[in-house]
Amino acid sequence: MGSKLKNVGLISLGMIAGVAASMQFDAIAQKNATAPLPLEELRQLTDVFGLIKSDYVEPVEDKKLLTEAISGMVASLDPHSAYLDKKAYKELREGTMGKFVGLGIEVGMEDGYVKVISPIEDSPAYRAGIKAGDLITRLDATPVKGLTLDEAVKKMRGEPNTKITLTIARKDEDKPIILSITRQEIRVQSVKSKVVEPGYAWLRVTQFQEPTVDDMAKKILAIYAQEPNLKGLVLDLRNDPGGVLPGAIGVSATFLPKDAVVVTTNGQLPSSKSSFLAKREFYAANPLNDPLSKLPDAIKKVPLVVLINSGSASASEIVAGALQDYKRATIMGTQSFGKGSVQSVISLPPDKLTAVKLTTARYYTPNGRSIQARGIVPDIMVDEYADGDGLNGLRLREADLTKHLTNDKDKDAKEVKASTVDEKEEERLIALEKKRKPLEFGSKEDFQLAQALNHLKGQPVQVSKVKPEIRDESSKDDKPVKDIRKDNKAPPEKIEKAPAEKIEKK
Repeated sequence: MGSKLKNVGLISLGMIAGVAASMQFDAIAQKNATAPLPLEELRQLTDVFGLIKSDYVEPVEDKKLLTEAISGMVASLDPHSAYLDKKAYKELREGTMGKFVGLGIEVGMEDGYVKVISPIEDSPAYRAGIKAGDLITRLDATPVKGLTLDEAVKKMRGEPNTKITLTIARKDEDKPIILSITRQEIRVQSVKSKVVEPGYAWLRVTQFQEPTVDDMAKKILAIYAQEPNLKGLVLDLRNDPGGVLPGAIGVSATFLPKDAVVVTTNGQLPSSKSSFLAKREFYAANPLNDPLSKLPDAIKKVPLVVLINSGSASASEIVAGALQDYKRATIMGTQSFGKGSVQSVISLPPDKLTAVKLTTARYYTPNGRSIQARGIVPDIMVDEYADGDGLNGLRLREADLTKHLTNDKDKDAKEVKASTVDEKEEERLIALEKKRKPLEFGSKEDFQLAQALNHLKGQPVQVSKVKPEIRDESSKDDKPVKDIRKDNKAPPEKIEKAPAEKIEKK
C-alpha cells in the first residue's frame, strides 16, 4: 500500500520466519567446496576480527562476532535465507508441526515500528483485541524504535504463561492502547472445512504443516459423509503463506491422477534437480500409511475451484500451479505472491542445534513455469469485495523484496510488483477498510467464495476490472498477455462457467 507497505515483511511469531518457505529438512551439515577458498578475502575477515577485538571501545565476545558474521553472510543472499540460532531452529521445527509459543501475530516493520499484519485466529493476540494495522511502539518498557524486526520478535517470544505488555498505536484511536498478553503454546489448525450449501463445500488450508495431509483427508471424509453426492468443492488457499513441501504435494495428489508430476526443482546440487510426484512416498509422514487411500474416487473428478490472493505463497503456489497446469481446477481470485524458491534447513556441527535456512533451488510447475517473482495468474480474476480489491492488490509481493531471486525462465518479463498509489488514494482505501467488517473467509459475506460457488453452479461471476501486470513467457516483445476475460469470452463484468460435464472431462 503505497511506499509504506513496501517496507512490510511477514514474520510469524514463533512460526516460520518470513513468507513461509517450501522447506526440505537436510541433515547434511557440510559439502565439499568445488572452488578454492578466497584467501585474500578471508585474510581481510580475520584482520577485521582482530581490529574489533583490539580496538573496539569495549570487549566483544568471539562467539558473538562470529555468529553475527555468519548471520550477515547468509542474510545477504536473498530474503529467505537465514542463520538460525538454537532458539530459532527449535521454533522453526515446532512451527512445521503446527505448534509454537508466542503471541500469535504476523508482523512487519513500518517507519521503525512493528506493524501487525494479522492476528492468528484464537491466539492470545487475537483474544486481546489486537487488529491488523496496529503499530506496536513499546514492548514492556523498551521502545520499539531503534530495534530491528528480529530483535523485536525475540522480545515478544518467551516461555509459556509469561506476560508481556504491548503499547499500541491505532489509527482510529487518539490515545495509545496498552495490553498485557500472556504467551501461550499455540496449535494452528491448518485445515478447515464446511458444507456451505447443499451439494457444495469449502475446504481451507491456512498453512502447510506436517499434519496437513492427514487433517485434510479427515475433513474431506467428513464432507462426503454429509454430502455423498458432492457437486462442487472450493479449495481456499488465500493468505496461506506456504510451509512444508510434502503438505503441498499431498494436497495436490488428492485431486490429481496417481504419479502425476506436482512440482520440479532445479539448483546447483544434483540433489536439487528433482521431480515430486503424486505418490505416497512424497507426502505421507508414515511410509506404511497413505492418508489419501480412504478418500472416495469421486474426489478426483469433483468440479473444483481454487481461491488465491496476494497472500498465497510458496507451497500454496505449488498447489495452484499444478492444478492449473493439469486443468484440474479453475483458479480464481487475485495474483499470488510469487515465491518460487526452495529452502533447505541444514543443521550445523558440532551439536546440530543451530542451522542455516538456505535457498537451494527454484521450483517449477508441471508445465515448466517458474513462479518466482511472478506468481500464479488466476484463470478468472475476482476482487476481494464486490466494490473492489480493498488493500489486497497493494500488498508487498516477492518482487518487492530486496535481493529477491529473478524469474530464470522469463528474464525479460516484467516482474509483478505491489501497486503504488498516492497518499490520497491510500487514505481513501484505509478509510474504506475501516468501514468494513473484518473479512471472515468461508462466511456468507465472503464475496470471492460466493463467486466461486456461482462458477461451480454455472451462474454469472463478477470478474475484476484489474488486469494482471505480466508478460507472456513465450513472447520476446513487450506485449502483455491477453486479457483473461477475453479468453473466457465474457462481458467485462460477468463470466459464464462451462457446464459441469465439460469440467469433469478436463
